Amino acid sequence: MGTAASNLRNVAIIAHVDHGKTTLVDAMLRASSAASEVEQDAECVLDSNPLERERGITILSKNCAVDYTVRHGRHAGETLHVNIIDSPGHADFGGEVERVLRMADGCLILVDAMEGPMPQTRFVLSKALEVGLKPIVVVNKCDRPDARPDGVVNEVFDLLVDLGADELALDFPVIWASGREGWASRSREDRSRGVDDLFAAIAERVPSPKGDPDAPLQFLVVNLDSNDYVGRLGIGRVFNGVLRPNTSVVVCKADGSTRKARVQGVKRFVGLSRASAELIEAGDLCAVEGITDIEIGDTVCSPDEVRAMPRVKVDEPTLHMVFRINDGPLGGREGKFVTSRQIAERLERELRSNVALRVAPGDSSEEFHVSGRGLLHLGVLLETMRREGFELTVGKPEVIEREIDGVTCEPYERLALDVAQGAMGPALELLGQRGAEITKVDMRGTRAHVEADIPARGLIGLRTRILNATGGESIMHHSFSGYRPVRFAPRRRINGVMVAVEAGTATTYSLLNLADRGVMFVSNADVIYEGMVVGEHNRDNDLHVNVVKAKPMSNVRESSKEATVVLKAPRPLTLESALEYLESEEFVEITPSAIRIRKRILREADRRRIQRQAKDREATAAASEG
Repeated sequence: MGTAASNLRNVAIIAHVDHGKTTLVDAMLRASSAASEVEQDAECVLDSNPLERERGITILSKNCAVDYTVRHGRHAGETLHVNIIDSPGHADFGGEVERVLRMADGCLILVDAMEGPMPQTRFVLSKALEVGLKPIVVVNKCDRPDARPDGVVNEVFDLLVDLGADELALDFPVIWASGREGWASRSREDRSRGVDDLFAAIAERVPSPKGDPDAPLQFLVVNLDSNDYVGRLGIGRVFNGVLRPNTSVVVCKADGSTRKARVQGVKRFVGLSRASAELIEAGDLCAVEGITDIEIGDTVCSPDEVRAMPRVKVDEPTLHMVFRINDGPLGGREGKFVTSRQIAERLERELRSNVALRVAPGDSSEEFHVSGRGLLHLGVLLETMRREGFELTVGKPEVIEREIDGVTCEPYERLALDVAQGAMGPALELLGQRGAEITKVDMRGTRAHVEADIPARGLIGLRTRILNATGGESIMHHSFSGYRPVRFAPRRRINGVMVAVEAGTATTYSLLNLADRGVMFVSNADVIYEGMVVGEHNRDNDLHVNVVKAKPMSNVRESSKEATVVLKAPRPLTLESALEYLESEEFVEITPSAIRIRKRILREADRRRIQRQAKDREATAAASEG
């Protein structure tokens, strides 16, 4: 039996959000054969998506390949070809994580030298251990003045024990690093070797990929890309055999069927780009051209022996929302794609690569039930569609309940909160109100680290409340932990809203008169329509207001005529804050240029009539029971 190339390594990088994963990859690229492709002052090279750069997180998994000659250690003088797989750190993108880990043989566990392992670290690491990856622990940001690297290593060991890691995984090497400063060393004091010690650890710890080049071809597709010239590309790993261009193959589909196809071209990863190759051997990663309907999870086999590989398994969604056309008064004015057919085609296109997403028909032909792993997962999809020119409305995010052994259960999340000591009281009070169970409180200098289990429905709207209660001095992360029996009733918003009763343009006069009634969402000269939510009422009931009323004309001179009018600044509505704020009788209107909240039923008279009918039905039902 043949073996894959001995100098080949496939490494995934596992980290919590903002622990410096992408900056460490930048340092590895600059020290390797890809140095000429990286601008000296460029940062987060792999975060090419505009949303990734804005949010500072990795959303889409990406991979690059570098050649590096090790200078120290047992493998000194050997030139490695390392496929680096950059995976998302947020649990909402677990669909990406679970796919890309199938391509790796080892992993770097990257942890912040102060924060230590966090919920997303736990989530991704558990997935890595499931597929048998051997870890290398990299303690990053050792240059932080508040770093506590030894304590962090102990926490990583405890986490591995908690996850049931075997003895081989627990005997992990430790690399101290600062991705921003460009060094990763076995010694905290010796920073002169750059990232050589890291590559040496990869050579020693990560095994060469297993695979038989002489066996029939098995290529598993774990990602998709597209090209204007050759169409769809299937990205994945050759597990057995060899892959050549211009060869006939058989594609094994999700429903168990097979079909014949032809590989027109094969691209190998070289640095940050891809290059045409005449041969890809077992164990290596590549992109395949020419198979038009290739999907994630498909196996490309030799026609001589058709053997499908196990498909990628992804955790089920925990949250769902209604996506629908924008049928409001401003519908179709700001977007390029506004019809239900266009929205359906876009969601169908997203399903091909976003394996954690689910789409089902809605109650009408204009609606779709879209399910995902969390609010961030669905929020990123909506923001992407908005930037592409789509215009739509969405309903309130709802958790997906399950019936387990005859008991109705809801998803729970493991939450981690870092907060200043002075703001810990209000933060813990909010967690208690949302049904959270506090499992751990650690003091780390002047800040407190709180861990808790909380119902997923309690997380909706919590981030904004926590930030307001702590003056913005808090960091909150969470990841899915499992299903438990439902114990708490769904929460409603504490405050009511101000709803417009007239269409027109918002005026300074009206906004000034309403300033004492609450916080406005709109500014002077904004376009208003009936049923639009224009602000938050400072009481618990909805208030119907006229924000387009102009100041009446008068021939009486006023003493305040020359006074300067200063309006309170409105509260800006971001996509995530609007989704968190929403109630069941409201929609968020999303267009390329605006985010608005509106009532599902726009006219006040219609809303009152429906409320009366609901009360009459309740009274009739109560009377019949009596």
